[in-house]
Amino acid sequence: MKNLLFLIFFFISGNIFSQLGFCEGSKGVPIFHEDFSSGTLPAGTTTYIRVSGDPYDGFYTISSTIGQQIGGWHSYLPNTTLSNGNALIVNADDNNAGLFFQREISGLCEATTYEFSAFLINIFNASRSDCPNGEIPINVIFQILDQTGNTILAEGSTGDIYSSVNPVWSQKALTFRSQAGQNKVILKMFNNGVGGCGNDLAIDDIIFRSCGDLTKVSSPNLSETFLEVCEPDAPVTVELTATPDNTVYTSHAFQWQESVDDVNWQDIAGETGMNFSSSPISSTRFFRVKVAEDAVNLVTNLCSSVSESFAVFVVETPEAPVSLGDLDVCEGDPVPSLEVIVESDESVRWYDSATGGVEVATGNAFVPPAAGRYYAEAKKTGFDCNPGPRTPVELQIFSKPQVVDEERQLCPGQEIRLDAGVGNFTYQWNTGATTQNIVVTQSQGYSVIITNPSGCSSIKQFEVSVVDVAEIGKITSEGTSVIIEPANVGEFQYSLDGNNFQGSNMFQNISGGVYTAYIRDLEGCNTVSEEFPHIVMPKFITPNNDGINDRFELKGIEYFSSSEIRVFNRYGKILASGKGEGFSWDGTFSGKDLPSEDYWFHLSIEGFEPVKGHFTLKR
Repeated sequence: MKNLLFLIFFFISGNIFSQLGFCEGSKGVPIFHEDFSSGTLPAGTTTYIRVSGDPYDGFYTISSTIGQQIGGWHSYLPNTTLSNGNALIVNADDNNAGLFFQREISGLCEATTYEFSAFLINIFNASRSDCPNGEIPINVIFQILDQTGNTILAEGSTGDIYSSVNPVWSQKALTFRSQAGQNKVILKMFNNGVGGCGNDLAIDDIIFRSCGDLTKVSSPNLSETFLEVCEPDAPVTVELTATPDNTVYTSHAFQWQESVDDVNWQDIAGETGMNFSSSPISSTRFFRVKVAEDAVNLVTNLCSSVSESFAVFVVETPEAPVSLGDLDVCEGDPVPSLEVIVESDESVRWYDSATGGVEVATGNAFVPPAAGRYYAEAKKTGFDCNPGPRTPVELQIFSKPQVVDEERQLCPGQEIRLDAGVGNFTYQWNTGATTQNIVVTQSQGYSVIITNPSGCSSIKQFEVSVVDVAEIGKITSEGTSVIIEPANVGEFQYSLDGNNFQGSNMFQNISGGVYTAYIRDLEGCNTVSEEFPHIVMPKFITPNNDGINDRFELKGIEYFSSSEIRVFNRYGKILASGKGEGFSWDGTFSGKDLPSEDYWFHLSIEGFEPVKGHFTLKR
């Protein structure tokens, strides 16, 4: 790519070559910071020619992008410098190696130690094979001269910085001391690489700032550089001592400073000693000390160094959390969160009572396990100070209207009234009606949303169908029971007197006689009836003369005008016969006792179907 000439320096004064290194003490505010954000260089800074895009031999550019035309370079600059923007991109001249950057730095304080620093990067991509014989690393010499340019105050070499697969910035620094009577220096940068392929570099964030002793601020009986005070314990005072490490300064002048935000600082009038005693502190304050070798250099931050700050945190008692409102919810619905707002540096705890009580949750939002009033308090995060007052937040759970779905039957060609139920409710039917009840004529599904004064709703469903046809299929009279069986499948009501209807088709403990069976649909559209005889006949007889079930007799037959009964054995032989009224059989035939077994009867009643059955004789 190019050959770089080895640079020979001629030292005008007898200075010793210095090692690079950072200021190990306290640093002041930068008096010079070149981040190349303006995109230009002052005249005389370099003899190289500026171009757009990637520069070739003997050219430079100021840009935040690289590797657009030169494929052997990295394609980007990593964001690990201070400014993360433009950088100075230099492609050294094969025929004019050596000095490539020179800049006068003004505004320095006399007889003050300074730190110079800059970021460098080898922009050659180590993963490429553009240098068959191996790349040449970058190697830069920094030189700080007095304002005459005749005296070298400090110089140092970066050493070889080889390329890498991924681009990496490296910050280098050099310390020096300004001379008495002079407030300017000259910065020079030399390319110390040898000729060959490689040796391409970028530079960013050139900074000059004062370097002083590392000064520590401490307070008796405190191991930390801060003091925490809860608001009820304020105001407080602190005693502070500044202790320089004497690595830079041979003498010390002090100026104590105060800040409310650890950013903007004000001098404290009259506080220029090593020790400092504060006035009563009622709110958070930060203290630090500005240090210089001479009191005249304390006038500006550019000529002095500062210690780390000592903080006095006055922890304010939090205000009561701000509630986002009480909440109402209907039973069965998801329970929402109770929420409060506090300051960003505060945490929230929830309790079950206004004072004391049990902690039930933490955090700004809380899903309560049940209805009730809960209390939120705020506490400053990270401090062991008392919380502020509690804020009540309430969750109410309201009941919904109780509903039971209904199945109704509609008489053909008629109408039916559907009633949603009485209450202090509002109604919304799927038909559009808003009344408690509606009249319908169609068989289909109907629904109504019932809402109570709390705003909770339930849905009641009505299924309306055409009535089941009521028709008597069979009447069974057995013992003291009567069973009315419908001819069709459906839901019906049954009665033996035409007035009292029931859902069961079985009637128990019915005395013998002439009865009328009734069956009707649930809506009473149609009622059918049928008269039938109910004769109470014994299921068995025990002719042992104990007075209980000794004879086969017919109870209730006296209600019929004419009847006749016959008793058979299993072979069909008639064993006894006669009129039903007054009939009695003792289980004998021709004066002899018949054996224990089943026997049959046939009862004829005028005007009714014959009644047949059987009973058991037990001895």
